[in-house]
Amino acid sequence: MHCWKTINVKKQYGLDRLFLLSSLLVITVFSFAYVLLGIINDTSKSDDYFWIFVLAFFSIYPTHKLFHYIPLFRFRDKVRFSIKKQFGFLPIVSIRIFEPINKNIFVFSLLAPFIFINLALLTAALLLPIFAHYFTILLAYHCGMCLIDLIYVKNLLKSPKKALIEETDAGYEILIATVHT
Repeated sequence: MHCWKTINVKKQYGLDRLFLLSSLLVITVFSFAYVLLGIINDTSKSDDYFWIFVLAFFSIYPTHKLFHYIPLFRFRDKVRFSIKKQFGFLPIVSIRIFEPINKNIFVFSLLAPFIFINLALLTAALLLPIFAHYFTILLAYHCGMCLIDLIYVKNLLKSPKKALIEETDAGYEILIATVHT
């Protein structure tokens, strides 16, 4: 095996640019989703159950991480969790793969939160239009959270089909088999 390419989106783009892109994505998704949901079902909105919205807002991040982990569950012996504090108080959960795994499984692991959480939020917004504004805010927030995952997926899709992915301090390494002639 040899390293075909190393991807580190945080170093490539910089945290400031990623935060700006994520913020723009949040605003864009909220604007379009809110307008489209308003066109589909023009119901008056309710601010009842705001406390549930706040709980849901704070549970999006751990749920997002859980959905990253579910596709990797059968590789749990190759996965490590760590929690770091950012800004001195904000817990950041890291899921680190320390042995190579198949690229397709890794890509699915990156996309799983985006697909399943966003689908659930959109479905809830359509089924409960009186609270569509809450679900739209959660959808936009979660899409902003998924930006880094989507950038990684974009980079990984350009890699060879049989590649393996391993995470190191330098970023995600795309490993391919060495061909001996």
